[in-house]
Amino acid sequence: MKFVVASDKLHKQLQLLSGVLNSSNTLPILDNFLFELSPNKATISASDLETTMTTAMEVMTDDEASIAIPAKLLIDTLKSFGSSSIPLTFKIDEKSLAIEVTSDQGRYKLAGANGSEFPKAPAIESDKSFDMDGGVLSSAINRSLFAAGNDDLRPVMSGLFFEIHEDKMHFVATDAHRLVRYTRSDVQAGAAGSFIVPKKPLNLLKNVVAGADKVTVTYSESNAHFAFDDISLMCRLIDGKYPNYEAVIPKDNPNKLTVNRDQMSQSIRRVSLFANKTTHQVRLKIAGSELHISAEDLDFANSAIERMSCNYTGEDMEIGFNSRFILDMLSNISTDEVVLELSAPNRAGILLPGEVEEEGEDILMLVMPVMLNS
Repeated sequence: MKFVVASDKLHKQLQLLSGVLNSSNTLPILDNFLFELSPNKATISASDLETTMTTAMEVMTDDEASIAIPAKLLIDTLKSFGSSSIPLTFKIDEKSLAIEVTSDQGRYKLAGANGSEFPKAPAIESDKSFDMDGGVLSSAINRSLFAAGNDDLRPVMSGLFFEIHEDKMHFVATDAHRLVRYTRSDVQAGAAGSFIVPKKPLNLLKNVVAGADKVTVTYSESNAHFAFDDISLMCRLIDGKYPNYEAVIPKDNPNKLTVNRDQMSQSIRRVSLFANKTTHQVRLKIAGSELHISAEDLDFANSAIERMSCNYTGEDMEIGFNSRFILDMLSNISTDEVVLELSAPNRAGILLPGEVEEEGEDILMLVMPVMLNS
C-alpha cells in the first residue's frame, strides 16, 4: 500500500497531535502515530490512553489500510525538510510492515507496527451534547486554566470544571489559594450538567480551537469528546465531585480599589523581586487615593516600596498577597483598569475587570491573602 503527501502539510497535522505523546509509555504502540487510509484521505491519531486526538487530511491514495508509524522519527524527518512543500511517497510492505519514504532528495526506511494493535478511543454513548464557538472555548480555557491545581491528592482540583446551566455556562478552576470563574451567557447548552476535564487535553485544545466556528461537545459520566473542523479529541474525565466554590466567594465587599492594570502589574513585578523567595509576599497598603505596594526579604535585608494613585472607596486597609498569583490574574484580564474588592485583611480578595471585556462574558477571580509579617 502507498500514499503521497506534501511534507509541510503532513508536518503541520502531526504537530497538532504531538502534544498527546508521552515521553514514556506503558504500551510501545503509543510511541507511534496511527495512519488509517481510505481513498484520497488519511485519518491520523495519537493517544496516551487517557487522551486520543485525531485529524484528517487529503492524501493521494487508493488504498484502505492502517499502519502505525514511529512518531518522533517521522516528525524529526519532516522537520528537516523545513517549510518547503516536498512531495513524499510512503510505501508500506503489508507483510513486514517496513515503511519506505521517498523524496526527490533520497530514500528513508523505518519500521512500522500493526495498526490493529493501536488502542481504539472509547465510543461515547450519550445524548448530552452542545455546540459552542471555538473562540469562546479558547478564551474560557486561557482565562481560567492557569488557576487549576497540581495536587495529586486532590485530583478534582487539577482540571477545569464545566458547569452547564440552561441560560449560561461556568468554567471554574481553583487550587485552593486562588479561583477563577469564567461565565458565558452566550453558550446555550440546554439541559444542566457538569464535568471536569484534565489540563492536558485542554492545553491541546486551546491552541487549535480558536478559529473554529463550531465545536460540538459530547460528554458522558467518564469521557468527553470535542469535535470541530477535521479534528476530534476524546479524553477521560476526572472522576469526583467538584468543591462548592460558590461558598468561598465573599458576597459583601465594601472596600473597592480601582487601579490601572498595567501600572499595578509593572509595580508588583518590580517590587516582588525584593520579596521573600518562599512566600513571594507583597503588601498592599491602601489609604485614600494612594496605593503603596511593598515587599521585603528579611533574610537578605532586601526591601522595596512603590506608590501609585488609585480610586478607592472604603476603610484604610493593609493586606498581603502572593505576587505570583496576582500577576497571573492581571495578565489574564485585558481591560485598562481592574477592580479589587476587599472586605478584611484575612478574607479573600475579588479581582474583576474594570468594564465588560466582551459581550456575554463575565469573569471573577478570587485570591486568598497571606498573613502579613508584623
